[in-house]
Amino acid sequence: MKPYTRADRISGRIQYAITQLLSKKMQDPRIEMTTVSGVKMTSDLRVANVYITVFGNKKRISDAMDGFKNSKGFIKKSIAPALGLKFMPELKFFHDDSFDKAAKMDELIKSALTGISDEQDVLKK
Repeated sequence: MKPYTRADRISGRIQYAITQLLSKKMQDPRIEMTTVSGVKMTSDLRVANVYITVFGNKKRISDAMDGFKNSKGFIKKSIAPALGLKFMPELKFFHDDSFDKAAKMDELIKSALTGISDEQDVLKK
């Protein structure tokens, strides 16, 4: 038995195909500086949830998500031959904010450590 499911293997292939498409053929300025951070397939391989990381403010994120939704047909048509599936899954795009949350947590940890070192300096005096 294989250590991962067919859905996991297809997810990886879709992520790779979309990433290649973004770097070579996509001309939409709204989706510049975006990264495909993950793809999760349903078990029946009919729906692919594509998670996108966008660098920028909320307007930039909104514009990028609109760009992906408007380009959905082009993306499906472009990556379908590389996948070799009988049915091309429906693509649903979601903003992945895990990197934003991680950056915020990092800032909180740094500020907490700075606060601890400041308190230790005061106690030493």
